[in-house]
Amino acid sequence: MSRCLTNHCPRAGGAGALGFTILELMLSVAVVAVLVVIAVPGYTRYVQRAQNSQVIAALGQIQLVAGRYALSNNGDFPPDLASIGMDTLRDPWGNPYYYHNTVTGTGNGLGRKDKNLHPINTDFDLYSSGPDGKSVPPLTAKPSQDDLIRGNDGSFLGVAADY
Repeated sequence: MSRCLTNHCPRAGGAGALGFTILELMLSVAVVAVLVVIAVPGYTRYVQRAQNSQVIAALGQIQLVAGRYALSNNGDFPPDLASIGMDTLRDPWGNPYYYHNTVTGTGNGLGRKDKNLHPINTDFDLYSSGPDGKSVPPLTAKPSQDDLIRGNDGSFLGVAADY
């Protein structure tokens, strides 16, 4: 008994058979490949911007807590992040935040320097080593270009390459 409900049922393997030809399949794969090539870099940039925003917010929060500490301690900034309870914070890439008290020389970071090798802060340095997890004091060095930093005593929070 036939399962076809109309008089126009195609036969398996014959003309009008249901399914995809190799040309249709190749065209579909090509369209998907073009969409992937366009979408992946855009998504990657979106994720990077979101991670940078998260780090900038954390730098601002740490800066605020360090400022409150200084108000309570005769203008002296904390010697390290542990003294303000921020030493366990991690950036989106799993790295710790680096802090260096430029007055006392304490903390787990190094004093950052601009292109003229001048310190970028007079009170304290605060930064994330960025996605690559590498950092050196001069911001112009390649390992430091992706760092997210606090500069100009807190009036700049952003990517070191933009400083």
